[in-house]
Amino acid sequence: MSSFDPNNPSDSDDDDVGGVAWNEFDWEHYLREQDDTIHRYIGCYELFLRDEGRLEKVAANMGWRLSSSEADDDDDDDAEDDDQGPYTVHKNYIYVALKAIHLKLSREWERIAANPASVPQPLAVAFAAALHRGESHAVLAVHALDFGDFAMAVSLFKRMFGEINRAIAILDEKAARHSSALAKYRAEALCMLFDLREISLRMMEDCREAIELPAEDDFD
Repeated sequence: MSSFDPNNPSDSDDDDVGGVAWNEFDWEHYLREQDDTIHRYIGCYELFLRDEGRLEKVAANMGWRLSSSEADDDDDDDAEDDDQGPYTVHKNYIYVALKAIHLKLSREWERIAANPASVPQPLAVAFAAALHRGESHAVLAVHALDFGDFAMAVSLFKRMFGEINRAIAILDEKAARHSSALAKYRAEALCMLFDLREISLRMMEDCREAIELPAEDDFD
């Protein structure tokens, strides 16, 4: 498996928050912490945006386990999770990476697309819609990972991949000639869009390997 493990970290047994039911305040505090994690990812991502292998460098900077060879550290990781509350999809590394990159793309697009002089409005709507559909498929794909339905995850990551390709096609060189602001956005956005495609391709490969594992084990 690659560094993007489809099973990580959904094998946590922390479902009961120490046996105490959380109230609205507890969950709001928890969700704000997860939002902070996404913004921390964006900060790391911006730091390595021009570097090759930036996805791995950001993951390392976030302190995430990159491979199964570090499985000996699982007990320590579980102990840390006990102090941070239950596992939810918000803690899934793939979810964090996908949400962070989509957020950075969308936030910067909203900033320039509000001005018709910078972005033609039909293009503004089409690109935003493609991003939104891609992010929706991505979130559902991560949920499928957490449920262990790797075949569904593959299908959803394929849909995400298709929307990212559509966004890239919308943001072509002809569109970028409309304004310097759009050209500048496109230059950075393409890096992020290709990273989203890379994550979806890695996840599809990993999920397909996971689907094949039981059949391979039968021959051991």
